[in-house]
Amino acid sequence: MGKQGLNVAFQMDPMHSINIKGDSSFVLALEAQARGHKLWHYLPQDLSYNEGKVSAFAHPMTVQREEGGRHFEFGTPARIDLRDMDVVWMRQDPPFDMAYITATHLLELVHPDTLVVNNPEEVRNAPEKLFVTKFRDLMPPTLITRRADDVREFRAKYGEIIVKPLYGNGGAGVFHLREDDSNLSSLLELFFIQSREPVMVQKFLPEVRHGDKRIILIDGEVAGAINRVPAKGEVRSNMVVGGMAEASKLTPREEEICARLKPELKKRGLIFVGIDVIGDWLTEINVTSPTGLQAVNRFDGVKLEADIWDAIEAKL
Repeated sequence: MGKQGLNVAFQMDPMHSINIKGDSSFVLALEAQARGHKLWHYLPQDLSYNEGKVSAFAHPMTVQREEGGRHFEFGTPARIDLRDMDVVWMRQDPPFDMAYITATHLLELVHPDTLVVNNPEEVRNAPEKLFVTKFRDLMPPTLITRRADDVREFRAKYGEIIVKPLYGNGGAGVFHLREDDSNLSSLLELFFIQSREPVMVQKFLPEVRHGDKRIILIDGEVAGAINRVPAKGEVRSNMVVGGMAEASKLTPREEEICARLKPELKKRGLIFVGIDVIGDWLTEINVTSPTGLQAVNRFDGVKLEADIWDAIEAKL
């Protein structure tokens, strides 16, 4: 039997903007409500620190699976002390910028007295594309740099490459360049004008045409997976850019990857994680606002949000 009557706050994007057929935060809220927990919603910009108290200007919230903008109702907003919450979900989408990092610092002041999911210190320390570098033998050949000459040397070594922003999400800004593509210099100029950050460059994995697998881990344990197949003419498999989901089981190599990650995820308090695997290679470890719960639920006939809440309640 789970714990009754918890106070649960969701720090996330505006409720009217979510797609209830695919959004993971939505089903996490539905499950919490079904367990008798009281829900609150606030935007990251409504988070404040004042003389030692971390608070948020939040709306009490109820949710229901109804289309046409009727999927949520807000009550009268109020300032809530996050120490009065039992659980705070950090679920706003990237970009993983200084605003995101500031939010992790503020939430760290209440965690673990209030359980923040995922652990805000480790969210800050483990951005998707950098965390994976701790497992070099599991990832494809990778370069992180702002030096155009380094990128050219890397392409000369590996031929086809992928160039992407280090802190992007949803497949935005991901470019596939062939060995003879003359746009490399212009592309790097564009990246470096827009941002002071390095880019990530990886050897192109032709296996991506067969799919990019999203594997969900709950408290380090494998909970399910879907394969996301790129649309024709695309190398990006993200659902938001037209990727198609299909049912999937883990290969022995993927089981090996998950087993390697498990102790590290548990040690860091990363309860809900989504990893991406192309062929035999780990490409990302998503800890900021992972997705995929509803897709796995549909294909596997499971209810992963219930498994996540079981894991959370066991820690309280």
